[in-house]
Amino acid sequence: MFQKRYFRAGLTAALLLLLPLLVSVTNVPAAERTPTFHQIAVSGPITPPVAEFILQHIASAGKEGADGLIILLDTPGGLDLSMRDIAKGILNAPVPVLVYVYPSGARAASAGVIITVAAHVAAMAPGTNIGAAHPVGLGGGTGDKTMMEKVANDAAAYVRSIAKIRGKNEDWVEKAVRKSESITAEEALKNNVIDYVATDIRHLLAQAEGRQVIVGTEKRVLKTAGATLTEKKMGHRQRILTTLSDPNIAYILFLLGLAGLYFEFSHPGAILPGVVGGISLILAFFAMQTLPVNYAAVLLVLFGIVLFIAEIKVVSHGILTVGGIISLAVGSLMLFDSPDPALRVSLEVMIPTLTVISLFFAGVIYLVVKAQVRKKLTGKEGMIGAEGKTVTDIDGEGKVMVKGEYWAAYSDEPLKQGMKVKVVKIEGLRIKVTATTER
Repeated sequence: MFQKRYFRAGLTAALLLLLPLLVSVTNVPAAERTPTFHQIAVSGPITPPVAEFILQHIASAGKEGADGLIILLDTPGGLDLSMRDIAKGILNAPVPVLVYVYPSGARAASAGVIITVAAHVAAMAPGTNIGAAHPVGLGGGTGDKTMMEKVANDAAAYVRSIAKIRGKNEDWVEKAVRKSESITAEEALKNNVIDYVATDIRHLLAQAEGRQVIVGTEKRVLKTAGATLTEKKMGHRQRILTTLSDPNIAYILFLLGLAGLYFEFSHPGAILPGVVGGISLILAFFAMQTLPVNYAAVLLVLFGIVLFIAEIKVVSHGILTVGGIISLAVGSLMLFDSPDPALRVSLEVMIPTLTVISLFFAGVIYLVVKAQVRKKLTGKEGMIGAEGKTVTDIDGEGKVMVKGEYWAAYSDEPLKQGMKVKVVKIEGLRIKVTATTER
């Protein structure tokens, strides 16, 4: 009994001595845990599919326990609503978001300014620029002076409020909106528009080490040095949606769809052009819901197709075709109502596409009209004017061979056997013939 008591006391003392060591051992992995950051790249206009991509990975970074999200940004601008969705997502992100305008030669223009300023950490690579956030480009359209003043005031107040939250230069971001001012990476750092100028991602992470940021209402100290980067890419669905959201692709699909359906209606039974045209048109309409479409321009394009169809039915000597080409061209120029080049069809795409489509319509019209005026070769119409030879003498009635067939024939003049004759009339199963000048 005495020995057991001493054994228990000794065991307890040993455990008490080992307890601090065990605690320190269990704390080692937590203290030395390598930080992990998710990384995504955004290159191109800011559209709904791009906004969905960014918001999805902001949420997934939080769910997967990442220490933050790095967005490599290179954008000429984009849609106002998509930009606001992204800015709102970053401001309310569950993890720190680092926006890095990268690589050299990239830009954060228009909507990209607001996205960069909204980040917990904003950085740019040497040789990049930021600015030109005029509200006309953000709004995706034009308007009267009063309306544009309202849009400008709204955009300026919005970007100032974000800059205030992030401790950035409120006056400069307002100039970027009102005066379309644009500056280099070094100037942006000097003017407190961004936090760092970094040559690459590792350089950025090294500079951001120990920086204090506010995530929601919580203060956090960034642990970025030696972080593990996990690159995340767009899924197949988002890549397809992003591709379709390109105004050039949407424009080509729209005209290709109309051309395919037009060919199918003018040549029923071709099938393939109708199938391709229908699919292309549906994809084009899907893309248009993500772009600033001018529906008056859509009506002009459709009216041009109506004029092409009318050319087949009405003899206008080409006037309707010319009108259709003009309507198609004007509608194409107006199709996407945005002064932002990133959201308009480029002339390098528009002119060749418009030329090819116009030649296609003109070619189809030519073939259809040519077929309509061509002399009929079958049926009663095909028999009129056909030549043959008399098989018997015709004195009132007799027989002739026309197109390899024997016909009962009559004539107003006597005809000898073997004479060349021409059909001038058909009455039931009898034909009226007359002698040709060639005997």
